[in-house]
Amino acid sequence: MQSELELPTKVHKAKQTRKLKPHPRVRKLAWLTLSITVAIGVWWLLSVLPGTKESFPNPVAVASAVGTMLGRGVLFSDIGSSLFSVIWGFVFGFIFALPIAILMAWYKPLENIIGPWIQFIRSIPPLAYVPLVVVSAGIGAKAQIIVICIATFLVMTVTIYQGVVNIDPTLIKAARVLGARDRDIFVHVIVPAATPYIITAVRLGATTALTTLIAAESTGAEAGLGMRIQSLSQTFDMAPMMLYIIIIGIIGITLDKLIRMFERKVTKWQDK
Repeated sequence: MQSELELPTKVHKAKQTRKLKPHPRVRKLAWLTLSITVAIGVWWLLSVLPGTKESFPNPVAVASAVGTMLGRGVLFSDIGSSLFSVIWGFVFGFIFALPIAILMAWYKPLENIIGPWIQFIRSIPPLAYVPLVVVSAGIGAKAQIIVICIATFLVMTVTIYQGVVNIDPTLIKAARVLGARDRDIFVHVIVPAATPYIITAVRLGATTALTTLIAAESTGAEAGLGMRIQSLSQTFDMAPMMLYIIIIGIIGITLDKLIRMFERKVTKWQDK
């Protein structure tokens, strides 16, 4: 009898516990706040230690550098110039990577011809072929876009190729049995099945575009985040340089968040 009386009480307490449990978004925000606080604390510590204080200006100095760069009239032009190169380099890289990766996975002779060259160029750092691009395309935005396009193309091609190769052959055989042609199989089987890999390739491509930015803007750029970082490093102007490094990181996180939102919408059918 006592256990029967205690059961509703336990259920009631369990419900109260669930009600008191914070919302997942609240918990996520709390962890993010803690993470940022710890990072700023470590940053501040590095800014006062004898061995690192010259390399790490304190957060207040970096925040003040926003006004400095705005006063020089270069902050927004640098961000705009870099975003222009990154976006167009990434877009062209994806336009070339998607069909070539699918065709390589679909036609073995094409893989045998193109595959080794892609692996060969992938092993070369972008900074190494910057002079070749400058000689052929000149200096400026065009050369920057080409360098970023090459880097993103290589990463995305390999990722999409792996996705297409790993598609269940049963799906393709079933489509052929039902009379599907190559074009129908591409559109209705391969592309939907490889969508998660394509989204992953997009995320990797966006990251690669940003990490290639400094190399791309060493082609004689007149503005840009990477160019400005190189210029500021030569004069040891550390606070604005740190500001620009942080801006690149913020752009990277923002792009990743946007791609993740797009991924959730596109691959919503997988959760059903």
